[in-house]
Formats: sequence, structure tokens, C-alpha cells
Amino acid sequence: MPARGSGMAARVVPGFTGGDGGCRAEARPDAGVGGGVIDGPYFVLTMVGVLGTGLVAGVFCGFSTFVMRALASLPPAQGVAAMNAINVTAVRPAFMLLFTGTAVVCAVIAVVTFVLWPDEGTVELLLGSALYLFGVFGLTVVANVPRNDALAKLDPGAREAAAYWPTYVREWTMWNHVRTGASAAAAVAYVLALT
Repeated sequence: MPARGSGMAARVVPGFTGGDGGCRAEARPDAGVGGGVIDGPYFVLTMVGVLGTGLVAGVFCGFSTFVMRALASLPPAQGVAAMNAINVTAVRPAFMLLFTGTAVVCAVIAVVTFVLWPDEGTVELLLGSALYLFGVFGLTVVANVPRNDALAKLDPGAREAAAYWPTYVREWTMWNHVRTGASAAAAVAYVLALT
């Protein structure tokens, strides 16, 4: 088997013979891994997808396992104020580049996969892209962001905020568990496409 990225492999070509009538192998540029598709730039793109989806899964896992529990243990006014501060900070370039940039990479992987339709890894690549685009990015837009917006409209010290806070924590965290699992599963799917 050739080294990854070489795009060249020995292939026996029917009818190709040497001077003594025996079959010979001929180097063909189209005989690489998966037909030469998950090589070069496409391999790098998929690795960026693995990295992005894995990092996002890690961020969300932190919220699911300890951040939201810590906030829920605070008095409601303090928990609401802290979560609102986190939500304002989250939309700054550092996280948004990771979060939306990964969505763009996943969309590009899906489009390239549809266009090239590789011999191997097609299902895994499309599944990984769908998991992130719908289970992470789309879910964030329809489930987590509306809850963040509703929380931001409340005065942390108001009775309404104290009443809404337990519901917010329960629902937001539940959807965050889904986002965490979807992002981790997307990373695994991309890794499987490369193996």
C-alpha cells in the first residue's frame, strides 16, 4: 500500500505484459486509498473537521458536566447574572470562529463528498457533517439561543428571573447534552471515514 498522500499504487492491468508474456504491475495515479479521494487537500479538510468538531464537543462537555451545575448551585440572581455574562462573552471572535468555522468546514466536506462521491468513507463523511450541522449548529439556533435571549431580557434580581432560572438550567442543559453528543459523534464519524 502506498504512503498516504502519494496518490500512486501498483495495479495489475489486464493485457499488460512484459517481453516474456507475464503480467506486470503498472503505476496508476487513480489507484490510491479510496480511489485517491481521501488524500491531499480532502484529507486535510477532514482532519480539520475532526479537530473542530472535537473541540466544540469539549467546550459543550464542560458546560454539561460542571459549568451548569456550578451555576445552578448559586442563588438565582447570581446564576442568571453569571450565565448572561457567559452568553455575551461566547459570541466574541475566539469561540465564534471555532463554532461557525467548524460549521463551514462540515458544509464544505458534505458538498465535496456529494460531488466526488468517494469509494470509501462517503456515509461517514455525510453523517459527520449532518450531525454537526443539524445536531449542533442548527440545534443551537433553535433551542439554546432562544433560551439565552429570554434570559437576557430578565433583570437578574427580579422575581421573574428567579422563577425562570430552574427551567432555563434544566432545558438549556438537556439540549446542551444533545449538542455535546452530536459534536463528539461527528468527530468520530470523520475519523472512521479516514480509517
